[in-house]
Amino acid sequence: MNDLQSFAGNTVPIESQGKLVRVAGLVLEATGVKVPMGSVCEIHMPSSGANPRRGLRPVTAEVVGFSGDRAYLMPTDEVQGLSSGARVVPRALPLLSPKLGQPAHPWRRTEDRGLHLPMGNGLLGRVVDSHGHALDRRGPLEDVHSEPMVRRPINAMDRDPVRTPLDTGVRAINTMLTVGRGQRLGLFAGTGVGKSVLLGMMARYTQADVIVVGLIGERGREVKEFIEDILGDDGLARSVVVAAPADAPPLLRMQGAHYATAIAEFFRDQGRHVLLLMDSLTRYAMAQREIALAIGEPPATKGYPPSCFAKLPQLVERSGNGLPGEGSITAFYTVLSEGDDQQDPIADAARGILDGHITLSRELAEAGHYPAIDIERSISRVMTNVVPQNQVDSARRFRQLLAKYNKARDLIQLGAYSPGHDQELDLAVRLHPDMIHLLQQGMHSPSPLAEGVKQLQAVIQA
Repeated sequence: MNDLQSFAGNTVPIESQGKLVRVAGLVLEATGVKVPMGSVCEIHMPSSGANPRRGLRPVTAEVVGFSGDRAYLMPTDEVQGLSSGARVVPRALPLLSPKLGQPAHPWRRTEDRGLHLPMGNGLLGRVVDSHGHALDRRGPLEDVHSEPMVRRPINAMDRDPVRTPLDTGVRAINTMLTVGRGQRLGLFAGTGVGKSVLLGMMARYTQADVIVVGLIGERGREVKEFIEDILGDDGLARSVVVAAPADAPPLLRMQGAHYATAIAEFFRDQGRHVLLLMDSLTRYAMAQREIALAIGEPPATKGYPPSCFAKLPQLVERSGNGLPGEGSITAFYTVLSEGDDQQDPIADAARGILDGHITLSRELAEAGHYPAIDIERSISRVMTNVVPQNQVDSARRFRQLLAKYNKARDLIQLGAYSPGHDQELDLAVRLHPDMIHLLQQGMHSPSPLAEGVKQLQAVIQA
């Protein structure tokens, strides 16, 4: 009798299996799979018969929807060679860790069928993909463990408020758009205006314990160039780079963004101050659009389904300050302005959920003004909470004079400007060279926060 009880106590529940019945574009349809949304499944081809996938590892897919008894799955691998009738096997539930002094029971499993990826200090200095596999050819990851990607969000009332300024090493941002530790900003830019260089400057010079870089949906060539030419050895030493290039399936591009955010949350929970750089939030939304349209969600604003605008705040709200006395995540999300259109639906939605935006101007970039930050169209919503009032007043006065000059620039260039009629304009014209010098900076020349504030006040008082 005791033997029977022991045998019954050590049995493992039989996992339900289904079969593949349809492949339509990006979506796989399976019947007989009874698992919740977000569960990971493996698709196995029969071991007999002539098939291109015979002997290869199974295709991994995630449940992204269902209709009746059919489950919709999105693959994370190449589906070439799959055929109707392939077995769809839900990934086994992980075992519960036994309590101290109690034996482990194989049948005691969690209810989490979601994705578990490597996490730990061994990620520092490494480049990984959306699965947590090393891409830098430096061997397997060490000092890591597996953790679920889904984390419980922090109550907004429990978060530490943004009250401490953060030195980014970029003079235009430090003086005119001061960033607070735990703030979330958008970097709005078109193509070819220097956003990658600006991200690299912040990655090298920002006062942070850990840098997490998410390269989501960008060109594969840019991954190596960003790491070697822009980030550099010093920046990579304290960084984790998650790369999901443009040729990756849409689910992997979304997964890469969530993985980078989860890594930042892991280091924040350790009490470290993290800088999260994600390039780009627009590619993340595009990946969600591909998935949503593939499973039949109707398009809404300019082809983006409603789920795209629901996913954006769910991702962005995971960054920020932790509990009082713990770490923080200061995040910069690049937002592509298609055709330099600032009214793009993703750009418009991002402005409403972020704590400020930095706009890069193509006109300034074409004039050789780097970083090409358009101060008049940029704002940091927490600047007044993290800097003294005299800096706020100096920055406001700087903006007034710069706007005054830009409004009269055409008259000045045509020679129609005559000094002596407008004292404010006369002052703006006289200070303009010093103002432009303050806003410009070489990519290899860091500018500390205190030094930049002194230069700002010197320009205004000249």
